[in-house]
Amino acid sequence: MDSQQTTKEQGQFQRMTQTPVPGLISSLALPTIISMMVTSVYNMADTYFVSQLGTSASGAVGIVFSLMAVIQAVGFTLGMGSGSQISRLLGQQRGKEATEIASSGFFSAILLGLLLTAAGSLLIDDLMRLLGATPTILPFARDYARYILFGAPIMAASFVLNNILRAEGRARLSMTGIAAGGILNIALDPLFVFVFGLGISGAAIATLVSQCVSCGILLSCFLRGKSTTRLSLRCVSRRPSVYWSILKTGLPSLCRQGLASIATVALNRNAAVYGDAAVSAMSIVGKIFMLIFSALLGFGQGFQPVVGYNYGARKYTRVRKACSFTLEIGTVLMTVFAAAGFFAAPHLMRLFIDDPDVVRIGTSALRAQCLAMPLLPLGVVCNMTFQTIGRSWTATFLSAARQGIFFLPLIYLLPPVFGLVGVEITQPCADVLTFLCCIPFAAAFLHRLPKADES
Repeated sequence: MDSQQTTKEQGQFQRMTQTPVPGLISSLALPTIISMMVTSVYNMADTYFVSQLGTSASGAVGIVFSLMAVIQAVGFTLGMGSGSQISRLLGQQRGKEATEIASSGFFSAILLGLLLTAAGSLLIDDLMRLLGATPTILPFARDYARYILFGAPIMAASFVLNNILRAEGRARLSMTGIAAGGILNIALDPLFVFVFGLGISGAAIATLVSQCVSCGILLSCFLRGKSTTRLSLRCVSRRPSVYWSILKTGLPSLCRQGLASIATVALNRNAAVYGDAAVSAMSIVGKIFMLIFSALLGFGQGFQPVVGYNYGARKYTRVRKACSFTLEIGTVLMTVFAAAGFFAAPHLMRLFIDDPDVVRIGTSALRAQCLAMPLLPLGVVCNMTFQTIGRSWTATFLSAARQGIFFLPLIYLLPPVFGLVGVEITQPCADVLTFLCCIPFAAAFLHRLPKADES
C-alpha cells in the first residue's frame, strides 16, 4: 500500500511540475469552473424559487446568505489552510506530513461546524435580526436558517474535502462531488418548495440534502484511495503548531469570508432603509455577480495547485508563467462577462422577480458592478498566490481590502451622500480601490521572484 501511495505521489508530482503551464492550468481550471458555476447556479435556484413566494421571502435568502458565508468561512479557512500547505508539501515530496495536515483540517471542520449549529440554533431570532432581517423578512429568514444551521458541520467538512482534492491537483474528483450536489439541489428545490408545499423551508431542506450527498461523494474519494492524501483519526495531529499553521495559512480565507458576511450584513442594513424591494434587489444582484465571479474563482483555483507544487519544488519560471497566464485569461474572461451582464441587466433581474422596484434597483446596481469587473482578476491572482506560497499576512491584508478596508467605510459614507445609489455603487468603488492596492504587491513579488529555477 505504501509503495502504491509513493508511486501515485511521484506520478502526480511529475504531472504538476512538468506539464506545460497553460495546458495544466486549463485542465485543472475547467473542472473547478464547472464546480463553482454549478454551486452559484444552485444558489441562484434557491433565490429564483423562493422569489416566487414574494419579495420578503426573496430578501430572506439574502439575509441567510451572510450566515452561510460564516459557515463557508470556517470551511474555507481550514480547507485553504490545509490545501495550501498540502500542495507545497507534495511539491517537496513529503506525503506523510500532507496526510497529517489533511486529517487535522477535516476533523477540525466537523467539530467547529457542530459548535456553529448549537450556538446558532439557540440564538436564531437574535441572529437573524443582527444579520439585517426586517420584521416582515424575519419569519422567512428563521425558517430558512434553521436547516442551514443544521447542516453546518457537513458544509464545513465539504469545503475542506473540496480544497484538499484541488490542492492535490485532482480537480475532476472535486468537481464530481460539488456538481452532483448542485444539480440535485436544483432538482429538489421546486419539488420541496411547491409540490410538497414546504415553502422557503423546502428550499433550505433541498440545500441540506444536496450538501449531504456532495460531502458523501467527496469523502468516498478518500475512502476509496483515489486521493493522494488520506483521512484518519490516527493521523490527526496533537501538536498545536500544526493547527496554528493551518489557521495562519487559512487566515486570508477567514478574513475574506468573514468580511464578506459582515459586508453583506452592512449592505442589507443600509438597503433596508429603502424597503424590502432594495434588500431583495441587492440579494439578487449578489447572486448574479457570484455566478459571473465564480468563473474567475474557478480559473484561479485551477491555478493555485500549480503555483503551490512548483513553488515548493523551486521551479520559479513555471510560477511566473502561471501568474501571467491566469491574469491574462482572467481579464479577458471578466471583460466579456461584464459586457454581457451590463446590457442584459434588466432581463436578468426579471428572470427572478417581476416587481418593478426590484428590477429598477437591481439593474442599476448590476450595471455599476459590471463596470468594475475587468479589474477583479489582479486581486484574485494576488490573493491566491500569496496564500499558496505561505505569505499569509500579505494575503490576509489583500483579502481584507475588498470587503473590509474599502467596502465597510464606503457603505457608511456613500449612502448618506448619494442615497440608494450609494448602496448600489459601494462594491464597485471598493473593487477599483482594491485593484489599485494590489498593483505594488504584484510588481514587488514578480521582481523578487528568482529568475531561474533552483532544482
